Amino acid sequence: MLRLTVRGREQVSSHFVSITLGGNDFQYLEQSGYDQAGRLFFAGPGQDEVVLPASEKWMLQYTLQSARRRPRVRSYSIRRFRPEMSAFDIEFSLHKEHDSDRPAAPGTAWALAAEPGDEVAFLDEGCGYVPTAGSAWQLLVGDESALPAILAILECSSDALPAEVFLEVPTSDDVRGEVTAPAATKIHWLPRNDPSMRPGTLALQAVKDAQLRPGSYYTWAAGESALATGIRRHLVNDRNVPKSDISFRGYWRHGRASLG
Repeated sequence: MLRLTVRGREQVSSHFVSITLGGNDFQYLEQSGYDQAGRLFFAGPGQDEVVLPASEKWMLQYTLQSARRRPRVRSYSIRRFRPEMSAFDIEFSLHKEHDSDRPAAPGTAWALAAEPGDEVAFLDEGCGYVPTAGSAWQLLVGDESALPAILAILECSSDALPAEVFLEVPTSDDVRGEVTAPAATKIHWLPRNDPSMRPGTLALQAVKDAQLRPGSYYTWAAGESALATGIRRHLVNDRNVPKSDISFRGYWRHGRASLG
């Protein structure tokens, strides 16, 4: 469990905020993969002080804490490592339910209010991106929750593994103008521009309709649960892709809150 503080905050686009986290404990964080992720513990609404877990048995300690003192916890991918300042960046996707008077999601609310010096804890959970040996290219699919990991994968991949990317974002303003990626990579930006549309719908349909490039390929798909499982089902059943060539993860489920 790493104890860190907020070093800075940057509004990247309408629905994305980047938070830089750093501190002495950064030295204990091993860079293990391109889509490296972990659990972030941060203060909840009305908490002047966040009581962070003090051991690796964080789940038990978290459960035993009173609701008034219990920090929020969510899973996020590391967008970018900054070893020169003993820090790393996390990009938060900002969202609020359409036509709802309920307050913004805990991660969104915290990211918008975060200030330098705010304390957090980070529990590294490793990575899941492991390209299949012999792959000629890679297929990357995700919604806004997977955008940080996909951009990190593209930045770290070599020209020997170009990518076909289907990336769904909330609005046209969230489309990135310049992306570092392997040569011959093609990015299909899919802005919903309709807050009532279920996230992941555009990306799943776009892959189903796509004429993918020839050759064996590795697939990494993540985001809303129906998107991740739908991509895997389509590739296996309709395109005869071996299950072993697909890594998929449902980061969240539409209409449900996660832990914390």
